[in-house]
Amino acid sequence: MRELFHEQLDALFDDLATMAGLARHSVGLATTALLSGDVAVAEDVISGDREIDLLREVVEEKAFSLLSLQAPVAGDLRVVVAALRMVAEIERMGDLAVHVAKIARLRVPEIAVPESVRPTLQRMATVATTMTARVQDVIANRDASAAADLVLIDDEMDQLRRDTFSAMLKEDWPHGIEAAVDLALLGRYYERIADHAVSVANRVVFVVTGEQPVTAR
Repeated sequence: MRELFHEQLDALFDDLATMAGLARHSVGLATTALLSGDVAVAEDVISGDREIDLLREVVEEKAFSLLSLQAPVAGDLRVVVAALRMVAEIERMGDLAVHVAKIARLRVPEIAVPESVRPTLQRMATVATTMTARVQDVIANRDASAAADLVLIDDEMDQLRRDTFSAMLKEDWPHGIEAAVDLALLGRYYERIADHAVSVANRVVFVVTGEQPVTAR
């Protein structure tokens, strides 16, 4: 029975890793839609979010079943509770990708990001995609060491976020209020994707070590 239980726990983490992979794919596609003005790609991100939502329901159902039928304690309980928290964080990453895609769709046939700040947004998107990919690996391998590295990557995201504010608050910002609002929102969305990635990684550290990382958000 205990062997079966631990197989079920492993399956739970497999589902979480799959969810993280779907979120990574959504972030990448949303960025493509944003920087190209491709409405079809934006629509794919928006409609594809349902797959992440459904997988969240599967993970939650499995976790609650384990709690009710197996009554786990100590380390096993820690794993199940962490999974329930992680699944919400990963779903939110997918939701934020949808928000990016909706801004892209809203501005079609124009491109929402002014050319002067496009390199910064592209870098934010690259960092966010990298972090979601790392999260997928961290979950799949329960790699506490790799999880800690995500905090360092997140520092770059925070600096990029500050850079976007600096750009749109300049007196000579030439792109108007609408573009400034879009940029503020997009910066926030990518930053929050990174924050959720760090939070998920920290929960993996907690599962593996039983200790909360000092950097936990």
